[in-house]
Amino acid sequence: MNPAKPAAEMTATELAAYIDHSVLKPEFTPQEVRREVQAAVALGCRTACVNPASISMAKNMTAGTQTGVCAVVDFPFGASTTTSKATQAQLAMDAGADEIDIVTNYGWARAGLADQVEEDLRAVVETCHARNVIVKAILETDALTEAQIRTTIEACVAAGTDFIKTSTGFYTGELHHAAPGASDAMMALMLEAAAGRTKVKGSGSIRDRAHFLRLIDAGVDRLGIGYRSTPVVLGLAATGPCTPLQQNPHSTTSADGVL
Repeated sequence: MNPAKPAAEMTATELAAYIDHSVLKPEFTPQEVRREVQAAVALGCRTACVNPASISMAKNMTAGTQTGVCAVVDFPFGASTTTSKATQAQLAMDAGADEIDIVTNYGWARAGLADQVEEDLRAVVETCHARNVIVKAILETDALTEAQIRTTIEACVAAGTDFIKTSTGFYTGELHHAAPGASDAMMALMLEAAAGRTKVKGSGSIRDRAHFLRLIDAGVDRLGIGYRSTPVVLGLAATGPCTPLQQNPHSTTSADGVL
């Protein structure tokens, strides 16, 4: 979408509404997950993005706030069966997920199996849309060529996904592009290919404020930001973990007690 004003003129609260605050490190303890969900709420992020085991905790912590819960499904490989993916999505919603980020089977995408990718995603979309839950399809763009990305976007559009998303941040294979994750070039490609038919989420390697603001101005609708980088892109810290400078009016946690 085209923002109503330049991102540099937006307040921290307005900018935070673009952010899925990523809390996905598998080694995180429940205490560390709780700390970062509290930070997401205090900063007013659109969602706290968590692994399935943390959905119930995050749902309880975000209740009554403007921050929702985004759950990743079949993360980070996207290689489960279609039935398993739909079931995982159902269980995530049962636990309280407001949005689902589903990993596409990018091995199928690399093989040119667009029909199978579409069918796989449609099963999740139909499951989620029956409960008015948003679905974002993660393409794992770092693993795909431009032609494969374009073909996969067409499959996502046909399947009815609400968003297409760049990457998981966990891919370590061959990189097909000059820069990983949500580079300016990759976001331009995805926005052009989506052509307004589905929204676009950038994730991966968004660590500085200038990059973050550029992507909003370019028309990116949502941004997955690593937990250490959220206060940086919001202009609230130079580096390091979240230390909100002001209390979110919807939060029941004091700013001093977030971390």
